[in-house]
Amino acid sequence: MRAAGTVSALTAVSRVLGLVREQVFAMLLGAGDYADAFNAAFRVPNLLRDLFAEGALSSAFIPTYARELATGGPARAHQLSSRLLTVLAVVLGAVTAVGFVFAAPFVGALAPGFGPGKLATTVALARVMLPCLPLVAFAALTMGMLNAQEKFATPAAAPAMFNLVTIGWAALLWALGFGPAQVAMGWAVGTLLGSAAQFLVQVPPLRKDGWRFRPEWAPGDPGIRAIAALMAPATVGLAAVQVNIFVSTVFASHEPGAVSWLQYAFRILYLPIGVFGVAVGTVATTGLARRAAVGDMEGLRETLGRSLSLVAFLTIPATVGLMVLGRPIVRLLFERGRFQAADTENTAAALALFSIGLVAFTGVKVLAPAFYALGRPRVPLLASASAVAANLAVIGLLHARLGYRAIALGVALGSLVNAAVLVGAFERGVGGLVTRPLAGRLLRMALAASLMAPAAWLSARVVESRVGTHGLAAQALAGLGPVAIGVAVYFTASFLLRLREAEALTVGLMRWGTGNGAR
Repeated sequence: MRAAGTVSALTAVSRVLGLVREQVFAMLLGAGDYADAFNAAFRVPNLLRDLFAEGALSSAFIPTYARELATGGPARAHQLSSRLLTVLAVVLGAVTAVGFVFAAPFVGALAPGFGPGKLATTVALARVMLPCLPLVAFAALTMGMLNAQEKFATPAAAPAMFNLVTIGWAALLWALGFGPAQVAMGWAVGTLLGSAAQFLVQVPPLRKDGWRFRPEWAPGDPGIRAIAALMAPATVGLAAVQVNIFVSTVFASHEPGAVSWLQYAFRILYLPIGVFGVAVGTVATTGLARRAAVGDMEGLRETLGRSLSLVAFLTIPATVGLMVLGRPIVRLLFERGRFQAADTENTAAALALFSIGLVAFTGVKVLAPAFYALGRPRVPLLASASAVAANLAVIGLLHARLGYRAIALGVALGSLVNAAVLVGAFERGVGGLVTRPLAGRLLRMALAASLMAPAAWLSARVVESRVGTHGLAAQALAGLGPVAIGVAVYFTASFLLRLREAEALTVGLMRWGTGNGAR
């Protein structure tokens, strides 16, 4: 929990900066055609990144690198990383070149509802941002090296560099007084610069440990072969969310503003996913890999069970809070500049439906690495395919009646299917995860969240009736005040219900506050 707390705090900084980045973006572009074009264009490198770089590469590389570090020492581990970096530079450079050439048909398939002008803008933006793919892959590799050595702070802080660079770049665009077309293209360039910063900031601590990049083309290296074998199914297995969002973009492109509304809503949802799911999953991955390597199934079950319990303790109230307080939260974050009140209503509606899958979104971040540690990468592949099928079924059945809302609901229900398949497979293959004590804790968490919900909702209504919803001060009171009340009620109820996660989290915060957290 202490290690997860460090990662969580740094990830929280990055996610908050990410929200600031989205706020600036909303102010400059709102939810109009250029915002839709940029968000759709960013799907291209973003999808490739999650398929081939961050998700699949990290999950396959960390256990392999940790094993080489344990058996061959730092020299062998450093050799493997240099060889892999060389292979990635060649392969992803070629992928980027192919993507540049075929950007037009790919974007046409991604956003068939865009008109000719909007489609041409999207293609141009996608081509500018395609080099993000190798840069983010390099960042994922260096992040994996540091995490495997249980150095979590720098890799957790690296995404903050991406956000800082893009925010600073956006401030420059604002100061120069550019119009929407120039802002959209300038933002694409800033995204590329931010991706480079995310990679480069992680190089100094690696060099301090003696790592030096030595180009060496060796695709036959046993370690690289092991990584490739894990990555093949992991490419699909960890990409359920991005594949679902890709499919969703195809449908959303037919409704003006929908691509942006869904993007803004998911950006808010990604704050708890990153702060809780990614943080706990990052720390748990190393522990799961080590226990699986020595055949300690009992330790693996314990690590996975505790990680899931902690994730649930944090995300169950977040789910309820986002459903109850979605409108004032969206209003506070985005309603200014070109982002209008109607955009707030539509974004809040998408956020409420996305939130249904929040616990599952974060749970998958912990569950999937367990199967890679066990050498069973096909299980997340099956879970991912099931999630995509569920998402497509929901969208196909409900899109005509619900519009973009069906897309948010489909993504959420798909994530639930993904998590359910992973839990079921673990129970069949290993067992001991779904226990009566865990079920009891989950029920008590749900009870505490059910007590929190009316308190948050009533406080929001009272504050809005007193101070209104116009102006930053009023929006801050209406958005943050009920959140604080909800958190207080949830923690109080958790203590009364004797949830150990509340006690452990409180003790950890007290130690951190008194400077004893490192002991």
